[in-house]
Amino acid sequence: MASAQKKSGNFKTVWESEFANKANVISMINREGTYVLGTDGNSATALNGEGKQLWEGDYKKITTNKTNTAEFQYYIQSSDGGYLFLFDSRKLGTDRIAVINVKTGKEMWNTEKYQNLLAKDGGPVETVNYIKELDAFMIAQKDGLNMVNAQTGEKIWETKLFKGSVGKYVYDRAKNQIVMINYKPTALAALFSGFKNQLVKINAANGEILWDATFRGTIEKKLITREALVDLKIVGDNVFLWLDGLQCFNGNNGQKVWEVDYENDMTKSGGLAILGMKNQKGVYGTLADPIFTDDAVYIVIFANRSRTKYVEKHDLATGKLLWASEKIAGAFSMPRIYRTNDRVMVQIGGKVEVQEIVTRRTSSGTETEYKIYNDYVNQKNGILSLDEKTGQTVWRSERFDKRITDMIIDRDKTVFVGDGDEFYSYDISSGKQQFDVKHNDARVGKAFDVIDFGDNVVVMSEKGLASYKKADGKRNYATDRLPGCDYFYNINGNYFIRDQRNSKNVIYGVNMESGEMKGKVESKGKGGSDRFGDGIDITDDGEFIFAFKGKKVEKIKVNN
Repeated sequence: MASAQKKSGNFKTVWESEFANKANVISMINREGTYVLGTDGNSATALNGEGKQLWEGDYKKITTNKTNTAEFQYYIQSSDGGYLFLFDSRKLGTDRIAVINVKTGKEMWNTEKYQNLLAKDGGPVETVNYIKELDAFMIAQKDGLNMVNAQTGEKIWETKLFKGSVGKYVYDRAKNQIVMINYKPTALAALFSGFKNQLVKINAANGEILWDATFRGTIEKKLITREALVDLKIVGDNVFLWLDGLQCFNGNNGQKVWEVDYENDMTKSGGLAILGMKNQKGVYGTLADPIFTDDAVYIVIFANRSRTKYVEKHDLATGKLLWASEKIAGAFSMPRIYRTNDRVMVQIGGKVEVQEIVTRRTSSGTETEYKIYNDYVNQKNGILSLDEKTGQTVWRSERFDKRITDMIIDRDKTVFVGDGDEFYSYDISSGKQQFDVKHNDARVGKAFDVIDFGDNVVVMSEKGLASYKKADGKRNYATDRLPGCDYFYNINGNYFIRDQRNSKNVIYGVNMESGEMKGKVESKGKGGSDRFGDGIDITDDGEFIFAFKGKKVEKIKVNN
C-alpha cells in the first residue's frame, strides 16, 4: 500500500536567483536542495538553499594547476554540498583533474596521475565511481583500479588485479569489505584490452583481493540515466548476480554454487540512423525482478529458443528446480510477479520503460531531445495465480484487450487490474471476480497507468485521472484537466505527473485525494535531473522543485 498523501496546497515560488556565470549554465542541485550549482566550460557558481550566492569563479583562478577549460563537469552530490570534478583533456599534453568543494568553492586537490578518463566523443564519466560509504573514489586506469580519498586526493590503495570500471558494488560495513563486478565502458574499450569479467571481494582498507570469480554476461546501461542493467545482492552467505540469468556464488570463497541461464531483458539499447541522424531507443523492465524468500527464489524465465516466458521456483541454497509454471507464448513482457500467502501472482504484459534520444535537423543545425516514458506493446495479456507449492495454475484471467495495467495487490487478498476500458477486482485465492469497473464512464480516455494510493487506485488516463475505491470499485472522482501525461512520480508521498508531448517537459503536482492540480512547472532550460528531464529537478523529500532557464533558477515549494 502506498504512503499517505502529503498535505495539499498550490505551488509557491520561494525565491528566484541568477548565477554569476557569463554564459548560460548547466544547473544541478544536491538531493536535499540545500546547494544549487551552475557550471559552464569556464566557470561555476554555487547558491545555498535560500538562493544566496556562496561563491563564484573561473576555473583557471580557483584551481592551482590552472585548469583553463573543463570539457566535462562531474558533480558528486552529498548533503554537505559534494564535489565538482573538472576534467581538462589535453590533446598535446597530460590530462588534468581538479576537484572543487561545492560548499566553499575551494580546490580540494588536483592531479595529473590519471589519464583517459573521458570518452573521446563525450558522454558520461564511467571511469570514476563514488563509494559513498567510504567517501572515496574508485578510479579505473589501464593498469588497474585505484581507491582515492575524496577529501584529499590521496591514493589509499591500488590493485592491478582488477581491470575495468566498477559496474556494481555492495559494501559490507561490518567487515569493511566490498563485493563488486567490473564493467568495460563501450567508448573506452580499447583502454581495457585483455578485459575479462570479474566478480571480486576486496578488503576496502588495503585493496587486497580476497577472492576473484568469473561471471557470465555483458553489463549494459540504460540509454539516458546510465543505470547498470544488473543487480548484485548478498543473501545469507551467498552472492547473487542478476545478469543474463541468475548466478549464485559462495560469499566466502567466490566459487559458483549454481546458475540459471536466461535473458534478463527482451531488448537492448539500439539505434536507427535516418538521413544521417541517429535516433536511439532502449526498452527496459520486460522481466520481473527475482523474489527472494528465506529458502527459495522465484524467477521469470525468458526461453530464447521457444520465445516463451514462465516462472520457476528454485531452492535458494542449491539452485535445485522445485517447479516450473506453464509456458506462455507470445508474451513480450512479464514485468510483475508477487508472492502472497499460498499464491504467486503473475502479470503477463504491461507497461515497459522507454528511454529515447531523438536527434533532428533544424534551421540552425540539429537539436537533441531526451525522453523517458512508459509504453505498452501489443501482445498477449493476462494474469495467472499459481499454487506456491506446486507452480500449477489455480486460475487465470485474459479479459484484457490491447493492454494490461500493473496489478495492484491489496492486503494480500485481492488484486486490482484492468485494460484500457475496464477494471476488475479478483479474490487472489479463488479467482472470484468481486467487481467490474466501467472506466469508459469516467470519460478520461483509455487507462495508461495505475497508482496505488491507500484505499484507492488512481488511474492515469489519456485525458486525465480517475480514482476508484479498492473495496467496491466506486469512483471517487474523475478529472480531464491533465491530458497527455505519460509518467508519474511518488516522491515521499508527493505525487507528480509528467507531460512530454510536442518536445515539451511539463511537471504537474497533483493531490491524489481529490485529483486537483497543485501547480505546474514547464522546463525552459538545461540541467536538472535525467529523471525529470531538462531544466527541472525535485528534491528527494518531494517538497521543492527547482526550475532552470539560462542563468536563472527558481525554487518552488510544493505544499503550502
